[in-house]
Amino acid sequence: MDIIIIKQDKLILSVFLLWTAGIIDGNDVNQIPILWKDKEQNATIHCSHTKDASYSQMYWYRQRPGKGMKQIVFTTTSPPHQYESGFTETKFPAQKEDYKTGSLTVVKLLPEDSGVYFCAVSQHSDTGD
Repeated sequence: MDIIIIKQDKLILSVFLLWTAGIIDGNDVNQIPILWKDKEQNATIHCSHTKDASYSQMYWYRQRPGKGMKQIVFTTTSPPHQYESGFTETKFPAQKEDYKTGSLTVVKLLPEDSGVYFCAVSQHSDTGD
C-alpha cells in the first residue's frame, strides 16, 4: 500500500503491499518504501513479486483516510485493464508488462489523491464455467 499525504505542499508516498490467493507473507516482494512528490507531479508506484508465472493477475486499491478500500484497476499482461467506477486510465494509468511486475501512476497529484494504495497479486485460475 502506498500512503499519499499532503504536508506543506509535499505528497508523501509510503509503499506497502497486500498479497492474496495463497501467498503467506510479503517476503517475495520488492518495492521502494517511500516516495516524495510535489502537488501536480505524477507518482508511479511499482509492484513486483518472485512467485511463478501463475501469479499473473495484479489488482490496485486505494483506501482514503477514514474510508473503506476501493479497487482502482485489475491488470493482466493482456490489456485492456479493467477500471472500476470512479477511476479512469487517464488519472490512473497502469502497466503490466510481464507476470511479475506492474505499476500504477497517479497523474497530477492533488490532495484528494491522499490515501493508502495497495497492490495485490493473485494466481490465475480457470474455473471452467
